Amino acid sequence: MKNFTVYLVILVFLFVSKVLGQETFESRAKQIADKIEKITKEEKAALKEEVEAVNVQLSEGKITQEQADKRKKELAEARAVIIEEKVTLAQNELNDLVQQKVDGKIQEQDSTKKHMLVIHWNDRNWEERKKVKDSIHGEKRTTSQFVFAMGLNNMMVDGKLQDSNYSFIGSHFYEWGFTYNSRLMKNNNLLHAKYGLSLMYNNIRPTDNRSFVVNQDQTNLEVNTIHLNESRFRNVYLVLPVHLEFDFTKPTVSNGKTYFKTHKSFRFGIGGYAGINVKSKQILKFEEEDLKYKTTIKGDYNVNNFIYGLSSYIGYKSLSLYAKYDLNPLFQDNLVDEKNISLGLRFDLN
Repeated sequence: MKNFTVYLVILVFLFVSKVLGQETFESRAKQIADKIEKITKEEKAALKEEVEAVNVQLSEGKITQEQADKRKKELAEARAVIIEEKVTLAQNELNDLVQQKVDGKIQEQDSTKKHMLVIHWNDRNWEERKKVKDSIHGEKRTTSQFVFAMGLNNMMVDGKLQDSNYSFIGSHFYEWGFTYNSRLMKNNNLLHAKYGLSLMYNNIRPTDNRSFVVNQDQTNLEVNTIHLNESRFRNVYLVLPVHLEFDFTKPTVSNGKTYFKTHKSFRFGIGGYAGINVKSKQILKFEEEDLKYKTTIKGDYNVNNFIYGLSSYIGYKSLSLYAKYDLNPLFQDNLVDEKNISLGLRFDLN
């Protein structure tokens, strides 16, 4: 809209000059044009200095990457507002100049060709002003996502799935958290470091009416004396996942600037996770004399306090197929090392 306004004002200059048979007033119009150009250059230079100051704070570790990106955005928006206000004042001078020309008060001489140069400069200038707000956007190398994953869960022993001990369909896992995604190369969008914080819920449902019983340093599956409608063992972990992500999203170019988008094409990640156990509990449901009971038993169950493992995902845009495998056993000193394995769907939402 502002581009159109500038075109209209300058065209009115030319039209009035031609209709009235008077000489143009290019010299004063050019002075206003020079003033607008000077405003834009000065404010962009000031913005550059402010951004460099933020970068210094970031390099010295005084602020985080997220804080730096937020500050840069605020600075760009503030400078854009200043430019808008100052150029509006200059535009008002231009409007007064038009009115004086219409009233026949200005008789300066110059060529129509130079007026066309003013039109061209103003068009370019408004484009530059439009870019000020976007001068930082698109250069962000770190973005953030909300992660949610869910799927099937089970245990592995010596590379064999324990689906006879645990319900294959009834055992589930859930995970949600936040991640940061940092582009590793300045001018290439392929490699990203993905890291964050997640809560993992690993549930297993023992088969054949069994539940876990602790016997000193051993945690064993034993047949329960009560007929169970449900037997479920849940462990909750707070973990730090880290992945190397390959994102095949192609960069886009707009107004001569390259924008590196993420999660717009095929991608896959390989990495792992490490964290701590924050809760272990066993949930038993049964009926007696037409009464329904639910018992929740909390304890450590000799579960390892720490967890670490490998994980990977492959998908398109925000949806991926997700797999993870614990490298340490679920229980600390059990004679049989059972390790958790999960397969499901993962959503990375920008």
